[in-house]
Amino acid sequence: MSTNAADSRSKRDLEGGIKRDFRRKLSYGDYLHLDLLLSAQQPLSDPPQHDELLFIIQHQTSELWLKLLVHELRSARTLLGQDDLAPALKRLARVKHVQHVLTDQWSVLATLTPSEYAEIRPFLASSSGFQSAQYREVEFLLGNKNADMVEVFGHDPKAQSELRTLLHEPSLYDAFLAYLARRGYAVPEALLTRDWSQPYVHHEGLVDVFAEVYAAPHDHWGVYETCEELVDIEDNFQQWRFRHLQVVQRTIGQKTGTGGSTGVDFLRRALDLTFFPELYEVRTRIGS
Repeated sequence: MSTNAADSRSKRDLEGGIKRDFRRKLSYGDYLHLDLLLSAQQPLSDPPQHDELLFIIQHQTSELWLKLLVHELRSARTLLGQDDLAPALKRLARVKHVQHVLTDQWSVLATLTPSEYAEIRPFLASSSGFQSAQYREVEFLLGNKNADMVEVFGHDPKAQSELRTLLHEPSLYDAFLAYLARRGYAVPEALLTRDWSQPYVHHEGLVDVFAEVYAAPHDHWGVYETCEELVDIEDNFQQWRFRHLQVVQRTIGQKTGTGGSTGVDFLRRALDLTFFPELYEVRTRIGS
């Protein structure tokens, strides 16, 4: 092979039409505000610790994905309220893909060994992922309401106000149940008029409704598909919770969390929480 032929395989010439002068045009970096985004990583360790950048980027990117989750879940809830099921399902499909990315990210943080984390942990002070307002927004939108969580954000009036608003609004599940009622399904009245700020409580009458759906899926296909999408979302959320627990356990063992929680034990109790209890109970009835 000639030298010129080898060079052509390792070099791609720029096409003539490719834009190069951005003095008066919008560039990629300008559109994404990369100067702002890439300057947001400000390690605090002194002396500087190599692994702190990993820790910061892991959590900043998670917050970006959480922002998208909130955006999609809000939209899905609104669309259900408008009886527009098809685009709502598209939103939920995207939510599931984002959840997979968030769960996979734990594998990157898991490369941080206990010894390496110990070098940066003192500089985190009392900051903790427990204080993620966007994570709490996702929980509230999915139905895991807890008024005590709102009080954690007294230092951030904007976040606290947003959480308080979500606390008193219907969750995605509430919106789905209202959609079912408008379509003629016998959703118990108590579930349609309940206090949205209170934790959702399982209702056996709703299991009866879902049992009819699962007994004849093709007669209720849109509802049936939505039920399965919701189960996928809860399943993904539980996988995220479990992966979080695993990474914390391998990194700090049984130590107390930086935010003051019991750490692993506190995270383990979250695995008992459920968003859509009737959608799991109905499975016991199928084929019985």
